[in-house]
Formats: sequence, structure tokens, C-alpha cells
Amino acid sequence: MAAVWLLFGLAAVAVLVTYWRLPPSELWKVSQSGPAGGAGRAFVFLSFSAALAALPVLTIAVDRLDDRRATVAAVVAAALCATVAIPGVQTPGDLDAKWANLPAVVGVALAVALAAWARRSGRRQLAHATRAGDRARIAAAALLVFASAPYIAAELGFFLDGVPLLGWIFQTGAIRPEPDAGYSHAAVHHGHHHGLDGLLLALTVLLLSRLVGTIRRRRLRVATAAYLALLLAYALGNLANDLWVEQVTKRGWTSWQIPDVLQPHVSVAWAVVLLAGAAFYALLLRPR
Repeated sequence: MAAVWLLFGLAAVAVLVTYWRLPPSELWKVSQSGPAGGAGRAFVFLSFSAALAALPVLTIAVDRLDDRRATVAAVVAAALCATVAIPGVQTPGDLDAKWANLPAVVGVALAVALAAWARRSGRRQLAHATRAGDRARIAAAALLVFASAPYIAAELGFFLDGVPLLGWIFQTGAIRPEPDAGYSHAAVHHGHHHGLDGLLLALTVLLLSRLVGTIRRRRLRVATAAYLALLLAYALGNLANDLWVEQVTKRGWTSWQIPDVLQPHVSVAWAVVLLAGAAFYALLLRPR
């Protein structure tokens, strides 16, 4: 659990610094820079993908603590984190901080506190993972990190142009028409991308999947595994969408785009996400 929060903590610091030092014209859908711009964008980041990662952390922490106070706190935290799904809370076209983002950020803070409590006072339990499973996780993580190189660079505020191999494979700084927008922009703008959210959430699944088998309560174990399977499908859908638009569509190879699944809605794309989640559960994450 600590590794998950380390990942999101590092990403939040990168967002803070990048949006602090760069002008809004080099970023995406923000209106401020400096301390207010950096803090505001980091706040929005913590209200979204970190809130999605918090939910399985809460179930694992509650099971390890086995304390009524922890259960109550986890229910409150989960309800606060779930506000990210309310229409209008997350606004991809306006990424300045809003009061609507506050409940999810508070939920994330509670999840971090519960994870720390479980680490200090909870039941000690070794991860249930095989060597083959861990090798597969490492290979998958390496592939995901490589594919996300443009978004890691963007998070840190630079392009991959001129970087050996990566600068040849990925276009980042080239000015390209923004699909369906009527203007041009860097192929991969500086700052945070939902493709990076996809990477963080997929790595969260890889890390926490090692702990699912340690959950003693069967219903909680099954629910956590099912959620992680859906989260993996959602994460890969967002990463694939962002990569396709910026590395394929913006090169002019095709006008077709992998559908956006950032926000839940009734669509064929979301039906595919649900089916993929069911397949991941049955094949990879179902408790045995």
C-alpha cells in the first residue's frame, strides 16, 4: 500500500512543480501558473485518479485493522472518494481547482491515514504471490512505463525530442492539429495527461493484486478483486486512448480515434471496458 501512495505522491509533486513553473499556454485547460497554478492542478489530480486508487487500499487496510473505528472511517473515505463519479465534479475542459474536488481529496487523505495505521498496528501478512506472477507483473509494469514515456516526460515538463530512441519512437514537441478543436498544439503538451492516470492506476492494480489473497473476509476479497479488474480495464482504456490520439491520429495516419472512456457513460466503449474487466477478473484476479 505504501508503494501505491509513493507513486501518487511523486506524481503530485511533479504536477505541482510543472504547473508552478510553466505558463498556462504550454499546459492544458488551466488558467493559472505559479504557486496557485501548481497547487490547484495537484489538488485536481489528487481528487481524480488518486481517489480511484484509494478504494482498494481502504478494503485491504480495513481487513488488516479489524477495528470498528477503521471500518467507519473507511466507509466515510470511500463515500468521499466516490464523488469523482458525480457528473460535473470532474471537468476535463476546465482543470482549475474547484470546491467540488474537495470531498475526494479528503477521502484520499483518510485512505492514506488508514494505510499508515494498518502498517503500524494492523495484522502482519505476507503477500500471496508466486515468482511467476511477480515476474509477469514486472514485465507488464516495464511495458506500461515504456509506453507511457511521453506522459512521464510531460509530467516533468519536457519533450522527448532529441532523446535517443524515445525521441524517434514518440512524437512529443512537434506542433500538430488538435483533433476536433480547430487549433494546433504540441503533440504531447506539458503537464498531466489522462494517459499518465492510466499508467498510475494500472501500476496500482499490479501492486495491490499481490495483497488480494491476504484479505480474510471472502466477500471483501472478491469485491476488491472485481474492482481491481475493472480498474485495470479502465486504466488501459485511458492509456490506449491518449496514446492513439497523440501518436497515431496526430501523425495523420487515420482520423479514427479509440473512444474516450474517461468518464462513465452508456456507450459501446464502456461496454468493452466492462467486458474486459470481467475477463481480467476471471483470468487474472479471481481469488482462488
